[in-house]
Order: sequence, then structure tokens, then C-alpha cells
Amino acid sequence: FQPNSSSRSSKTFKPKKNIPEGSHQYELLKHAEATLGSGNLRQAVMLPEGEDLNEWIAVNTVDFFNQINMLYGTITEFCIEASCPVMSAGPRYEYHWADGTNIKKPIKCSAPKYIDYLMTWVQDQLDDETLFPSKIGVPFPKNFMSVAKTILKRLFRVYAHIYHQHFDSVMQLQEEAHLNTSFKHFIFFVQEFNLIDRRELAPLQELIEKLGSKDR
Repeated sequence: FQPNSSSRSSKTFKPKKNIPEGSHQYELLKHAEATLGSGNLRQAVMLPEGEDLNEWIAVNTVDFFNQINMLYGTITEFCIEASCPVMSAGPRYEYHWADGTNIKKPIKCSAPKYIDYLMTWVQDQLDDETLFPSKIGVPFPKNFMSVAKTILKRLFRVYAHIYHQHFDSVMQLQEEAHLNTSFKHFIFFVQEFNLIDRRELAPLQELIEKLGSKDR
């Protein structure tokens, strides 16, 4: 699937954020992938012994960004201004965009515009070496945890929008197993480290309970 094929806006499809090969973070990503393969997601999200929590959260945040980027990329042709004039997750939840720097006062915009703002903003955070250091020994900033929480809170909204507004398209594309696994991994991860406030998860509460109950 080509991100720049004519039917898709290549704008919404952000380039994949690569973790440099041979780096410690790359090893951690490989560890995460290996434990995911075992099928036990609760175990896969746990902090590996002796590892730094910030680094583990950083590696997984990059990975979730890439996953959501790819999942949203498959449905961009259905997520257009006409069908999604507001960024919503069902009738009760609507999101307005603000990043606190360029756009201070929340603006109401269409879902594709909102998701473009959101993914561009996340990418800028991930590319910032002072926030997400990729070099060994460079310390994470003191505010790293709050930055990571904001990123994950916002990425959750993309899942929520896909589930509420585009699940039919996901099923037509036979992507639902992929979406469910990715979302389940994401939820177990944020639950393990308490990274997203319960109120923020409300739009997908029933689904979250269902995914969790299958695992007990």
C-alpha cells in the first residue's frame, strides 16, 4: 500500500519514525516485538527487568505512533471533511484542537484536519532530541512523563475516532483484527503505567472492558 498513491492524501500519512538500529532502544523494541509474539499482551507491556522506565515508555510511544499512523493511513480516503466535519468519537465526544504553542485556543475542525494536526504535533515531539533522546546516556528531561502522557492521550483519540466513525471501513478492509490487537496492546500499556486518565478513555470504555475481560 503506497502512502502517496493518488487516492490518498499523503499529508495525513506521516513518515515512519525509525529507531536507530544497533541502539539500546532498538534492542528494547525487538524485546517488545518478541514478547508480543508470545500472545500474552499483559506480560508484553511490563517493564523488562533492569530497564529504564522512561526509555521503555519512549520506545513504545514511538511504536504506537507508527501503528496508528499505519492504521489511519488505511482509512484516510473515508475520513474526509464531508463525512467527518468534526473530530468526534461517537455523538457524545467531540475534540477541539490546541497544542498550547501555535494554537492556544482550542479550534473546532474536521477529523482529517484534527488528525493531521495531531500526528504532525506528535511527530515533532518524537523528533525533538531534548524530549526523546536517541543517544545512549543522554538523560530524559524531567517533564518527559507528562509529555508522553499527552502524546498517548492524543493518540487514543485517533483510535476512538476510527472505532466510532470508520469501523465499517475497517471491516471491509479486513483490518479489524489488526486494529483490535493494536488497540488492546495500547490499552494494556497505558493501564500498566497509568498513563491516561480514565475519563479520557470513556469513549471506548465498553470495548476496553471487553478486551480486558477476555484476558483474565
